[in-house]
Order: sequence, then structure tokens, then C-alpha cells
Amino acid sequence: MRFGLRLAVAGGREALTRLVIIAAAVAIGAGLLLVTLAGVNAVNAQLTRYASWYPQASTAGDADPMWWSTREDFFRGEQILRIDVAATGPDSPTPPGIPRTPGPGEYYVSPAFAELLAATPGPELGDRYPGRNLGIIGPAALTSPDALLVIVGSTADEAAKLPNVRQITSVGDDIPALPETVVDLILGVIAGGLLFPVLIFIGTATRLSAARREQRFAAMRLVGATPKQISVIAATEAAAAAVAGTALGFALFFAFRGQLADIPFTGMRFFPDDMFLRPLDVLVVVLGVPAGAALAAWVSLRRVRISPLGVTRRVTPRPPRAYRLIPLALGVAEMTYFIGRRPDTADGQTAAFLPGLLLIMAGLILAGPWLTMVGARMMAGRARRPAALIAARRLADNPKAGFRAISGVMLALFVTSVALGVITTISANRGPAPIGSTDAGTLSTSFYHHPVSVPDALLTELRAIPGVHSATVIHDNPVSGAEPGVVACADIPAAYGRCGDGVAVATVSDNFIPWREAASATRTWPAASLSLADLQQLPAISIVAQTDASPAVIERSRTILALAYPDYWVAPSVPGEFESTFADQMRGWRQLANVIIVASLALAGCSLAVSVIGGLSERKRPFSLLRLSGAPVRVLRRVVALESAVPMLAVAAVAIGMGLVAAQLFLKAQMDYTLTAPSLGYYAVVLVGLLACLAIIASTLPLLERITGPETARSE
Repeated sequence: MRFGLRLAVAGGREALTRLVIIAAAVAIGAGLLLVTLAGVNAVNAQLTRYASWYPQASTAGDADPMWWSTREDFFRGEQILRIDVAATGPDSPTPPGIPRTPGPGEYYVSPAFAELLAATPGPELGDRYPGRNLGIIGPAALTSPDALLVIVGSTADEAAKLPNVRQITSVGDDIPALPETVVDLILGVIAGGLLFPVLIFIGTATRLSAARREQRFAAMRLVGATPKQISVIAATEAAAAAVAGTALGFALFFAFRGQLADIPFTGMRFFPDDMFLRPLDVLVVVLGVPAGAALAAWVSLRRVRISPLGVTRRVTPRPPRAYRLIPLALGVAEMTYFIGRRPDTADGQTAAFLPGLLLIMAGLILAGPWLTMVGARMMAGRARRPAALIAARRLADNPKAGFRAISGVMLALFVTSVALGVITTISANRGPAPIGSTDAGTLSTSFYHHPVSVPDALLTELRAIPGVHSATVIHDNPVSGAEPGVVACADIPAAYGRCGDGVAVATVSDNFIPWREAASATRTWPAASLSLADLQQLPAISIVAQTDASPAVIERSRTILALAYPDYWVAPSVPGEFESTFADQMRGWRQLANVIIVASLALAGCSLAVSVIGGLSERKRPFSLLRLSGAPVRVLRRVVALESAVPMLAVAAVAIGMGLVAAQLFLKAQMDYTLTAPSLGYYAVVLVGLLACLAIIASTLPLLERITGPETARSE
């Protein structure tokens, strides 16, 4: 080991340069690994605090119970969490993040909500929460610095009548289990999309100048060194650089942890303390990265261990065969089979779709060298310039080496393409209404307790708001199996359709917009077998206000309805707002996918850059001979650029295409949706990432001219 350390640190300028480059590369990889692990911990912390907003009912202990009701409110498409609490005695628990339980007419707000209240006119938001603001809710109760949360005090009698109410005798001790499927999905996306490129990058960095070291170690074998001694020396060299790089990675992580917390990976910022590392995370990185580097060095020297002469007898590796496509085809066939045969249970659906996706992912990695070889041979067949021919021949000669550095980007682009295809399609089918449409201006409230009648004064107040076109009461349909509401045909606004000739009462949806459809002025509502007199005796189920869709008008109308019926189950909302949480999650996943794309492509660029540097070091002599024979440097640059860029671009196209195919199969089988292509922003992110990769590769080309001069041919 001492000799190995001496070779690594005091083995001359070349050895020291190699040590610095490997350490720097490992530092970047280890830093990204730490960010990934800390990000997972931060997401878990967010989910845990989010779960604390929905405590389970508990009656254990001698403490006085507390009434607790969690509901959602909305403001301009943003979700507001409202928690109504009422203590029943002096021993009632206190909600987290606040010094005491608010009483009737009192409330606490989160910092972001306090800023929103201060910046918004009262009729649009503040008037919904009459009473006294007692102060700010602390981070212990917040999922993010941007969370909009209000804890409202109430009397026990009033709170007991609220929807979703429960009695609790402790807070924080009975947090519901985290949604494991969400966490698993996060871990799966990160592991598949980011960790793999990180590990590829670290492995590529530790193999830097592997051929040169192989020759040196082969010479040691010839003078009597044993295979074990060679393995120890190689592992010590690699581990020394990896240890230095890992230490630097930790320093980079802690230096930029605060800035990392401000990046909304999940759609919301994190608290800096949420970006923490568990002891197990630290142990895995501290031991795993150097051990992985040592393992990579041990594997790379297997030929030296077999025979010290084996290094000089280089032979062309066996070309990959077409059977590598079989897992890919099996994965596509398996997902296609379940179109129209979707299992009924969640476990059954997981068992049906997960193996297919994993088969496709594994198939892409297995088929990558074969695809690289086929593409290289096609390029060689059409090459008209020496540079293209040399690059294509070298790729076709050893496609596994050409594919190794870019395998991470293939997996990352596949995973993110599947995720974005699914997210975009679901958002298109279940997202908010288009801006400016009738749907976007339709505000409705559904009653928790169906009142017998609605005061005319309330409707008059709504209609008096400039921008409100109509306010209509919809009654409960006594006929089951039909649309839930009935209304007089004369009260149906023209924007939502009409009745047939001679019809007085029509059957309608509870907001004039049928499920999964849009509002239409040409819709003809079916007749209801009721008279106008019978209609007035039925309880009301909703009030629908048609507005001009301007945010101020919608919020003023929402405030009036919320104050008139404070025991709402679902806050007054426009189509799509009820799914705002889901939409926020979709935006978070989209944001996470974009981060993974950029990070994985940057890693792929770094891996390629390291591979290029390593390849140039190993090919100094043949390149020098080419220059001496008359080949200009620009030809050699084209060779290096083509053999790096062409496989990466081809792999990117294949990965995106297969990702969208897998997304379409999943959507068709699971939800009977047709894929909606990702927006141009997705392709722009991919393009920017690929250009960044090419720029990183181009930055290594000046090295080519410096190390392939005539003196190299003389000294090598």
C-alpha cells in the first residue's frame, strides 16, 4: 500500500495530474450523490409534516381532546390549508408550530400566507378569516417556507359540526404512514435517472489512464510482482484519489446546502435543515465511493492478472449480437398485453406494469452496445471523409467502450420521458380549465348540509359584483342514477346550454359542466319529470356563479360564498382547482424530471470528457504518427468529436422515443388515455443539456494538439 501511495502522489507529473483529475471528478460525483441522498431526506421530511396536518383520531390518555378539521381553500389556483381547532379543556394538546391553541375569533398564519394577506385586498382573501391574527406559525408545522397554512380557532360546538372533523388527544405521536408509493416513485425516479449516471461518472473517472497503468503494471509483473501485489497497488492508487475526491465532495455539499434548499425540486422550496444526511448516508458515501473506485481498478486490471503479456496482445472484442434486443421486445410486448386487461387492484397493477418498465430499462442498457455498433457501421458505410471513417471504425470495433460513458444518459432520458409523457397527459385530461374559457370563469360551491333554500340577498350580493354575469341555485335531483342537479330552464345561463322545447325543469350537473366535459352553449339538457312548484321544495346542492374569469372577481365571489357557508366541505372553486394539489404534484414531478435531465446530461458530458481525456492519453502515439504522416489536427479533432457526439445523440433519440412509447402503453392500459406529447419546453431542456455536453467535450479538444506533437512519437 505504501508503494501504491508513493506511485499515486510522487510518481511524477503525469501521476499527480491523474490524481487531481480523478479526485476532482469523484468530488463532483460524490457531491451529486450527497445532494441526491439529502434531497430524498428533504422530501421525506416534507411528506412527514404534510401527514401531520391530517392526524388520526385518538382518545388515549387523560388529556382533554381537541377538535381538529383540515380543509382546503384556494386563492388564484394556489392551495391554502385551513385547520380548524377547538380545545375542550386546559389539557388539550397544542398544534405544532404555535405557542398555544387559538380560541374563537383567533388564528395563526404561515409566513408566506401572512405576506399574501398583506398584499391582497380584504374582500378577495382576508375577509374570509375574520378575527385576530395571533402571529406566525413556526417551521415545525410547515412543509416549506412557501406553504400557505392558517390555523383557525373555534368553539367546540361549531368545530364538531365541520366536515372531516376528529378528536385527538395528542399531536405528532400518531402521524399517518407516509404514502409509500409516492416515496418509492421518488426513489425510483432518482435512482434510475440520477444515481446511475453518477455511478457511471465515478467509475469512468477511476478508469482514467487505465491502459497506461495496465502497461506499467504488466511491466511490474514481468519483473516478478505477484497478481495480489498488483491488485493492492492499483486499489491503493484509485482509493487515494477517491478518498480525496469524496472529502472534497462533502465540502462542496455543505458549502452549497443553503442554495440547494432554495431549488424547488418538488415544486416547493425546502428548509435548509431538511437537506440533512443520515449517518447511514454518510457511511455509504464515505465507504462506498472509495470501495467502488478500488473495485473498478481491480476489474480494469483483470487482463494483467491473467497474463502480464496479455496487455500487449490486444485483440478486437467480440461484437455484440442482436439477441440483446430480446428484453426490450419482451418489455414492450408485456405492456402491450395489458391494454384492455388492466388488473383491478393496485397491487395487481404494480405487478403488471413495473416488470414491463424494468424490462425495457434493462433492455435499453443491454441493447445499447448493439445499437452503437449498428449506427457506427451505417456511419462507416456512408462516410465520405477520413474523420468520419476513422471514428465509425473505432466505434464499430469496440461499441461497448463507446456506449459505456453514455449509458447513464440513456436511462435518465428514458425515465424522464416516461414520467413527463404521463404527467403531461394526465395534466391535459385533469388539469385546470383553459384561460379565458367559460369553465375558467365558473365558480361553484357545493353544500355540506343541503339547505332548504338560499337567501335572495346572497344571490343579489353576488350579482352586484362587477364581472359576475349570473348566480344560479341548483337543487338536489331526487332521481338517482342521473345528473345530480335539477334547475328551472329559465335560470340556465345561455353559456351553459338550454332546454328542449316545452321543458320547464332540466336535469343538470352540479356546476353546469359534466364530468370530463367542457361548458357549452349548444348543449341541450335532458328534461326532469318535475314541476316548477316541486322544484322549489327540493334542497339546494350548489350555487353556480358565472364570472368574467378575472382573478379579482373570482376571489371576491369566493369570499362571499365562504362567509355565507363556512362549514363547506369543498371550498368554492373553479374547475381544476380541486385538483390543485394533484396539479402541484405534477408540476413538482415535472420540475424534478427537468432537474434530472439537466444533471444527467451534465454528468454524461463530464463522463464523456473524462473518457475523451483518457482515450487521448492512450492514443497519443497513433495520433502523433498520423500527424507526422500529414493528417492535420482538425481531422483528428473531428475524429474525437464524432466518436463522442454521434453515439450520445443517437442514444438520446432512442431513449426519448422508447420513453414516449412506454408512456403511451402505460396510459392506454391504465387510464385509456392517448399520449399528449410533452411541451416544447421539454425538448428545449434536452437540447440545452445536449449542447452543454458537446461544449464540455469540445473543451477537451485543445489537449489533442498539445499531447500529439512529434516529440510524443519519439518518446512513446
